[in-house]
Amino acid sequence: MNKLGEKQKVKEIDVHTLKHLFDNKEAFQLIDVREPYERDVANIGGKLIPLGKIYFHLAEIAKDKQVIIYCRSGRRSADAVRLLQAVTDNTKMYNLTGGILAWAAEIDKTLTFDL
Repeated sequence: MNKLGEKQKVKEIDVHTLKHLFDNKEAFQLIDVREPYERDVANIGGKLIPLGKIYFHLAEIAKDKQVIIYCRSGRRSADAVRLLQAVTDNTKMYNLTGGILAWAAEIDKTLTFDL
C-alpha cells in the first residue's frame, strides 16, 4: 500500500485479450490462485497455486514471459500480482480483469458455478 493506504495498481488484461493469446498459441503462463475446490467446479486452465501458497512457489513462476493470474473475480489475483511484483523482477505480470466470472460471462457461457 502506498502512504495514503491505497493498494498499488496492477497491470490488467481482459478476457478477450486472453482468448486471443490462447487462440494464437502465444507464449505466456497462466496461474490460477483460487483454492482447489474452486478449480474443481470450473477452470480455464493454468497452473493452480492458491494465493496463500504463492510465496512458496516462486520458482515455478515464469521470469521471462508474460504471466497472467486469475481467480474468481479478480481481487485475489490482483493481490497475487502485487505480491509477485514486490518479490520478482518480471515486469510482465497481469491480473485477469473480472476473473473466471468474466470469462464465463463473455467467452465461455458453458462454465457454471455452484459456489
